[in-house]
Amino acid sequence: MRYFETRKARIEIIPMIDIMLFLLVFFAMMTLRMIPSTGQVSKLPTSSTATTMAPPKLMVEIHAGGQLFADGQAVTPDRISALVRSRDPAKLAVTIAGGEDASLQQVMGVIDAVRNGGATQIGLAARQTAR
Repeated sequence: MRYFETRKARIEIIPMIDIMLFLLVFFAMMTLRMIPSTGQVSKLPTSSTATTMAPPKLMVEIHAGGQLFADGQAVTPDRISALVRSRDPAKLAVTIAGGEDASLQQVMGVIDAVRNGGATQIGLAARQTAR
């Protein structure tokens, strides 16, 4: 008659703890991946046709108030032209990153400075819009 004895049900909590820790690590890693790795511009404009490009050889950032940064240093448009000339302008890929508050005139000023330096490969940074 030992086969018919009922056993008290137990809830195993160890596998649930393992799953919760796995989810915690997963979300922590995803959060770290979403932090931009270069630059300080975090509110890029969005575009439905944005594509992934190779990492730029020169990143120019337009901050609030029209401040320009290249390679992490504050620069002027003349200094941007000199930076482009100091590298190989024919092979130099320049990416311009401006926040949502950057005006079209500021972007065009940076494009002019890059072209005055001799570079022709110019890209604009944007975020992919959610579909």
